[in-house]
Amino acid sequence: MSRIDTGSCLCGAVQYEITGGVGEMGHCHCSMCRKAHGAAFGTYANVNWEQFRVTKGEDMIARYESSPGTTRTFCKQCGATLQFITDGKKRFGIAAGTLDTDPGVRPNYQIWTSDKAPWWDLTGTNLSHDTAPGLEKNP
Repeated sequence: MSRIDTGSCLCGAVQYEITGGVGEMGHCHCSMCRKAHGAAFGTYANVNWEQFRVTKGEDMIARYESSPGTTRTFCKQCGATLQFITDGKKRFGIAAGTLDTDPGVRPNYQIWTSDKAPWWDLTGTNLSHDTAPGLEKNP
């Protein structure tokens, strides 16, 4: 049986499934991805068009041409970023944060690091917490 991954936007108005798994996953540090995601970078996984199907809310997907030949999609209701689409390609990028299942792949590249947010440290030495600081249980 073929692997099926599912995903959705923040409010659940848009839902999708991917049959056969996703391809490579990576972080994009360009200013447009940062703004679209409201984060230091956008993380996308490559998906073949023939493996992708919207299962709910096709009419809730808005499209924005962010540059010639490049379209970004998002939910009309909650604004969650969904796709990064380049005209004429057999694949597109699905915003990895919208996946509801573990796709079994991890980010293995970063692009546009020359355009990264000046406040983002690429070395990965940031402090990490299992929950929001101050919410950890006392021992």
